Amino acid sequence: MKKNVSSSSFGPGGLDLTSAFFKPILNSDPPIPSNRCTKISVVGVGNVGMAIAQTILTQDLADEIALVDANPDKLRGEMLDLQHAAAFLPRTRFTASVDYDITAGSDLCIVTAGARQNPGESRLNLLQRNVAIFRHIIPPLAMLSPNSILLIVSNPVDVLTYVAWKLSGFPVNRVLGSGTNLDSSRFRFLIADHLDVNAQDVQAFIVGEHGDSSVALWSSISVGGIPLLSFLEKQQIAYEKQNLEDIHQTVVGSAYEVIKLKGYTSWAIGYSVANLARTILRDQRKIHPVTVLARGFYGVEGGDVFLSLPALLGRNGVVAVTNVHMTDEEAEKLQKSAKTILEMQSQLGL
Repeated sequence: MKKNVSSSSFGPGGLDLTSAFFKPILNSDPPIPSNRCTKISVVGVGNVGMAIAQTILTQDLADEIALVDANPDKLRGEMLDLQHAAAFLPRTRFTASVDYDITAGSDLCIVTAGARQNPGESRLNLLQRNVAIFRHIIPPLAMLSPNSILLIVSNPVDVLTYVAWKLSGFPVNRVLGSGTNLDSSRFRFLIADHLDVNAQDVQAFIVGEHGDSSVALWSSISVGGIPLLSFLEKQQIAYEKQNLEDIHQTVVGSAYEVIKLKGYTSWAIGYSVANLARTILRDQRKIHPVTVLARGFYGVEGGDVFLSLPALLGRNGVVAVTNVHMTDEEAEKLQKSAKTILEMQSQLGL
């Protein structure tokens, strides 16, 4: 189909800005046409997995949802609980099994399964146990749904997205992680709450590791289209860098606070992942900060490292990475975050 002139340029013969705003994903597959029912598989029916499944269900994003877990009783109980609400929900077919065969033909495979950290256990040992779990999860998913998109939610999400990419053999555009999509939502909420505006009117990104070395991109924040920091400077409104850092640290500690209070996180990540599923499956071409292969972007070098960057998403997964503005300091922090993740990856032997 021929593109409308206004979709890529400013008027007839105008300047094509698409290549300026975005950097394409190299070695990616062309879009796959589909006119059949939409199927989503969710691996892991813990609190996070079921919050994701329930949100996808209520938002009518799939014609079929397949649930996979190692615990057959929990699995069947969750399936029955959702099926019993059929009269109040969109018509969606549910299947559940410990066997990955039920995931065959999925458009989107969401992985939430993973080991919990034992008291006194090192982060590396936990990671190695999760890699062992992924060796049983990713290959069958890839084999049974060779045209699907893999969306990793299990933590540490950045390294496990890299693991999923290596184990699946998929092109890089079809493997991504939930990354800092939720962190950025928390960030937008805090700014919006401070200014008493709707969070949807705040454009703000957390990038890098989904963890302690994440980077808040203060230089590119806008509220209602108004660049925040430059507005403060023009209005001669003083602010302290420490105040900005305190807000970022609140974002970093948000999940820990929720876990301390209720024992786990579920609803926010459920909505976050369902939001990603909607963008991908409905080809909405929205920009989300998600875990992608970052090598070559913003000076990130040294190997195949996955971390969160603002990425354009569509039916084929990751379409491009956004050329968002970063100061030299922000870019340096991002590169440092990449090194932190690379150090963990180097110990996996993949």
